Order: sequence, then structure tokens, then C-alpha cells
Amino acid sequence: MSFLILSYPARVETFRKVFARDFPDLVFAGSLDEIDPVDVRYLMAWTFPDDLAAKFPNLELILSVGAGIDQMTGVEIPAGAKLVRMVEDGVTSLVRDYVVMSVLGLHRDLPAFLDQQRQEIWKARDFVWADQRRIGILGLGELGMAAVNALRPFGFKLSGWSRSLKSIEGVDCFAGDEGLKAMLAETDITVCLLPLTDETRNILNAEFFDMLPKGAGLVHAGRGGHLDQEALLDALDSGQLSGAFIDVTNPEPLPAGHRLWSHPGIVLTPHIAGHSRPETAAQATIENIRRHLAGENLKGSVNPALGY
Repeated sequence: MSFLILSYPARVETFRKVFARDFPDLVFAGSLDEIDPVDVRYLMAWTFPDDLAAKFPNLELILSVGAGIDQMTGVEIPAGAKLVRMVEDGVTSLVRDYVVMSVLGLHRDLPAFLDQQRQEIWKARDFVWADQRRIGILGLGELGMAAVNALRPFGFKLSGWSRSLKSIEGVDCFAGDEGLKAMLAETDITVCLLPLTDETRNILNAEFFDMLPKGAGLVHAGRGGHLDQEALLDALDSGQLSGAFIDVTNPEPLPAGHRLWSHPGIVLTPHIAGHSRPETAAQATIENIRRHLAGENLKGSVNPALGY
């Protein structure tokens, strides 16, 4: 058995130490110089080569270092190999924190106050009580549920939308196109945590923003491909949206001079909402390999037909 991780040196060395301690029987490699690709059974990376199937013909598991797997779109995988996204506490806790920060920032009108600060304007603004604020979460998987549970104590009215209808205590759940329309009509702050698939690409577009109540807010921590950036700017300029926290763009890095950098209604962060923690990610990876060897279900297993 052999495991190859292609990542930055600090992550590789953390994985190497954890694997040596907890899974010493597995051959570990941190670069292609350390192993013959034909011998690799388990491959972890973020960016995978286009000739993956030809270079690693005996792969059994293809593991993403992050929570997403959309970077595999168009990459041919070896027959029989399984795709696995990262599910571990580090990613989940960081995304949870980012969502709470952003929702509270929009709830208390932070983008407008930041703009007033830049203009040296000392002026109070109207506010809404938390139990009158409606939060709609797109995506009710691991990350979406972490966000739901973190937002509960504030008293917000919570709703959620997913591909298939779910039942969650204290959350109004919706599914399908009609369900999305119904939820958005009653949503003050939308949180996007969707995977990027053919169905969700460009979902945050002009039609989407028009379905929201005037003055709504957006928290986008999904993927850059979800968002029509010009439609967002138009919605902010018209007042249809009052503010947005944006963590992902297309392309990344965002080009100099783009209006997302300077729009007063946007708080922009450089794709930092979630990041796997090397120590816990290594433990989660070891657990999944052991599950694979035992013929058990894998955490984060991806259905290639669905894209998540």
C-alpha cells in the first residue's frame, strides 16, 4: 500500500509525521521523486494532472485536500477509483466561523458603517432584531449544518435549500426550483455553501437576486463559479441588495482594478473561509483509508455523476 500527497511542504511534513506515528505500515511519499506512480494506491492533492489515469493507473482513492472536488471536472480518473473530498473539523469550524461573522456583519449593517467610517460620517442606522431576521442557507451538507447549528443561538429565523428535501428541527427546508423561489422570497440574508456542479454554476445571478426582498444581503463562501459578479454589482448599485461578504471570485486572484475590490457594499476576503487543518486532516485521511481497507463507507465520498 502506498500513499502520495502533493501539497505545500509544511502540510506534507505534518502528514508524514502523523502517518509515521499512526499508520507506519503504509508507504508514505511527499513527492513524485519518492515513489513510482504505478505503485500509488492513494493520491491526495488539490490540483490533479490531466493525465491522472495514465500516470496513476492503480489508484483506488483520489482524495482532495479541501472540501471541494470541482477541480476534478474534466479529469479522467482510473476505472474503479473513488473520489473523496475532505471532511474534517478544521474546514468545518473555519467555514462555520466565517458564516457567523458574515451573517452578523450584514445583520448589523457593517458594510454601510465601514463606508461611513471611510467618509468620516457619524450616523446611526436603523436595525432589525435577530428574531425578525430571516437567514436562508444554500446547501445543507456538513458545512451547511455547521452553519445552521452555529446560528441557532442568535434567534434568527432559519431556512435551508438542498437538492433533495430534508427535515431539520427548527429549519424551514426547501428543495427544487419552486422551493428555491419560495425560500428566497422570505430570505433577508442568503448564505451560499453549495458545491459547484453543472446545476449550481452561475446560480447567483440577476434572476436569483430579483427573487430576494429588496435590501437583502449575500454571504458567498461556495465557489467563484456560482456567482455572476456583474449581476451582483448591478444588484448592489440598484439597492436590490444592501451588502455582501464575498470570499470566492472568478478568476482568483481577483484582477487589479475590478469593482469587487472597491464597491462600498462588499466585504471581500481572499478565499479564506475554509482551510483544512493538517493535523486533523491527516487523521481524517488515515481513518478513510482504514475504512476503505475494511470495505466500509467513506466519509466525504463523492458521486461523480452529481459532483459532490
